[in-house]
Amino acid sequence: MALAMNKIILANATTNTAGAYFSNVSLTAANAGTVIPAGTYLVFPTVNVIITANNGSSIATLLANNTGGMILSDGVNVLAQSMASGAGAAVALTINGGISANSTYAS
Repeated sequence: MALAMNKIILANATTNTAGAYFSNVSLTAANAGTVIPAGTYLVFPTVNVIITANNGSSIATLLANNTGGMILSDGVNVLAQSMASGAGAAVALTINGGISANSTYAS
């Protein structure tokens, strides 16, 4: 996953297709909170899932239950939390990191 890097955008490339700017991710939400990997996310409204963050002295709500929005995660302090018993998941868009390079200057 790329952290807000410049990308070549292909016209008419929809999410999760080759050359698309965005790719879908599922943010797992546990009752105690699950750390969201570092990155930029557009989170869709999801019932029983809230997004919280550590503000230095406590955990505060960033996105309330069934509310969407944009979040930036440092990979440590931003969490997805399930408000219902058991785990939940929120769907989000993030920047498509492209294909991993297996080697450089391979012949």
